[in-house]
Amino acid sequence: MTKRIRAKHKVDRRLKVNLWGKPKSPFNTRNYPPGQHGQSKKGKPTDYGVQLHAKQKLKSYYGNINERQFRNVYRIAIKKKGNTTENLVGILERRLDTVIYRAKFAPTVFSARQLINHGHFRVNKKKVNISSYLVKEEDLIEVKDKSKSLTIIESSLASKDRDVPEYVQLDTKNKTVKLVRIPKFADIPYPTVMEPKLVIEYYSR
Repeated sequence: MTKRIRAKHKVDRRLKVNLWGKPKSPFNTRNYPPGQHGQSKKGKPTDYGVQLHAKQKLKSYYGNINERQFRNVYRIAIKKKGNTTENLVGILERRLDTVIYRAKFAPTVFSARQLINHGHFRVNKKKVNISSYLVKEEDLIEVKDKSKSLTIIESSLASKDRDVPEYVQLDTKNKTVKLVRIPKFADIPYPTVMEPKLVIEYYSR
């Protein structure tokens, strides 16, 4: 389990963005990196630094995926036909933890991952407890009957903090969701600017 679950808000200050658009993010009041020298860090970043920053933002947004997994996502993206940038974000949006988060079954991608690990979801009637599982279009994802009344799921669905994107089909009554299509980069509701093209440049150096 990633340590970032216990200190995820530190990421906002380190990357100097409100990464998940949370109203309680410490970046909203302290928009500089943590540490005693956080306010004094200046200087123009190199091209490498800009690319690295873009990679760290995207990687952290999707639950701080470890470097090996994230590099594998890039390798899959470059092997697929079409635009590599679109392929990259499309794969990330197909992750089961991302779909659960988009459907508002969980308040954060970290809690989505924890719910999956604990076996609260089924995909096409089969239990799946791997958060990196890649959902296919029209796969039926459902909350297990015994888990439908979980407080975390109920409160997350009731939250007005964010909306369910149109490429995700949510049935609130039955607590099921489908990924009706793989989204384009422009369709994804990132709360801050993401630059997946720079991520591609970083890995293709």
